Amino acid sequence: MYCDGFKRHMAKNHQNEIQAWVDHGVGVACLHFGVEVEPEDLGGQFLNWIGGYFEIGWSVNPHWTPEFNDFPEHPITQGVQPFSILDEWYYHMRFQPEMKGVTPILSALPPVHSLTDRSKDTNRGSNPTVLAAVQAGEKQHVAWAYERPDGGRGFGFTGGHFHKNWQQDDFRKLVLNAIVWTAKCEVPEGGVFSRTPTDIEMEANQDYPKP
Repeated sequence: MYCDGFKRHMAKNHQNEIQAWVDHGVGVACLHFGVEVEPEDLGGQFLNWIGGYFEIGWSVNPHWTPEFNDFPEHPITQGVQPFSILDEWYYHMRFQPEMKGVTPILSALPPVHSLTDRSKDTNRGSNPTVLAAVQAGEKQHVAWAYERPDGGRGFGFTGGHFHKNWQQDDFRKLVLNAIVWTAKCEVPEGGVFSRTPTDIEMEANQDYPKP
């Protein structure tokens, strides 16, 4: 699900269908705004489906440029080289208690100014808990894999705000690997190959005139 989140999340009208698929072992992957849901409506389901979610008043959504230099040994990271890219990387997700079943895939320490610059926005800009965590030097997880107790799989990825970022080969490979892994298919040793989209291809199929 790569979609609007919070009150407009596509899962709101399909909870029972998705739960039925999950009960049969189907994997769930959510990207960017698709990881944000209303806690009272879908928070519990998202903890069970993908292991975590963006919780308003707890999580934040600044634009910043993390450097991803170290990756865990996991099928999702196969063939992925270190990279750094500006995006609206959400962080301080609401995860399963004690991170049970959750494997952080992309982690970095955000700059403190990513919170202080937006401190007046207490919904998505900053809050005392996340500020204390960043000031204490706690790396924040912006992509993660989840193995459900029933054997199903989930994946959350908070980047994806800027369309052009899909031209970055390692950014794209990591997400393709994750979708393959979530579907319980085998990720190639060097990761899922895809050709870099051209500028013309990236400009194609616009729903609205480009600003």
